[in-house]
Amino acid sequence: MAYKITDACISCGACEAECPVNAISAGDDKYVIDADTCIDCGACAGVCPVDAPVAE
Repeated sequence: MAYKITDACISCGACEAECPVNAISAGDDKYVIDADTCIDCGACAGVCPVDAPVAE
């Protein structure tokens, strides 16, 4: 089960830098996670200052 980024995202980029499989990229108004690439490790959730990444 992949993570997704909620509307709480402030586009700081901390999650993108932490992702070990490069599943996170900048979207139009927030970062997005490619569900097919995400390995559900939770690294992104651990560094997000606003708890935007959540398990789907």
